[in-house]
Amino acid sequence: MPKDLFSTQSDAYARYRPVYPAELFAFLLTLAPGREAAWDCATGNGQAAVVLADHFQTVEATDISEAQLAKAGQKQKIRYSVAAAEQTSFPEHSFDLITVAQAYHWIDPEAFAREARRVGRPGAPVAVWMYNRFSTGAPALDALFDRFYFEITGPYWDPERAHVDDNYSSIAFPFANAGTAEFSIDTRWTRDEAVGYLSTWSAVQKYTRLKGFSPLGLVLDELRAAWPDGVIHPIRFPVVMRYGSV
Repeated sequence: MPKDLFSTQSDAYARYRPVYPAELFAFLLTLAPGREAAWDCATGNGQAAVVLADHFQTVEATDISEAQLAKAGQKQKIRYSVAAAEQTSFPEHSFDLITVAQAYHWIDPEAFAREARRVGRPGAPVAVWMYNRFSTGAPALDALFDRFYFEITGPYWDPERAHVDDNYSSIAFPFANAGTAEFSIDTRWTRDEAVGYLSTWSAVQKYTRLKGFSPLGLVLDELRAAWPDGVIHPIRFPVVMRYGSV
């Protein structure tokens, strides 16, 4: 059964999750000469789908979370539907490109590969990508966020999170012509935006559910001291893509 870890925080997810860089999509387009139809699997709030819709005639965007889809960005070319990555109702050989953004580690790789081969057109590219933990370039802040990740919320991450920690290097990717590409998400945040992003972590939600209070309260005083109101810090997320073809 696929895991749905993000329905309960779909509002915060739509508001605070970082935006993928234009360079990533430019690279994707070099992989996909056909531009008729794309499938954005495990679309979440549609961050990748809304960009793909600028380049493809149709985009099918699926997710197991109705709450996430309810917050998804709308464009005329996108059709959202509830479906698991491993089994859809799409006809065979429907898509010129298949993508999974920041969700491949929640998916059964072998079952997804079988479905991708069924619905992808011959030679269609499949691209999956993830972003790892962000850095601010401020040593005191980065040390605080590391402690929050490893020591405070560490025991509350699901096992699949390990694939993000190792930049998808160990997760199965059973596609032909496999390769990797690296990008970065570069933005600027206030402290409240950083806290908003942290609140979307599945480990924060699990900790809160089991303990009855948010683990953010354990670091907020220290964070306020290190990151005053009104100060904006540069934020960088490393992004790793694995790509191949059906």
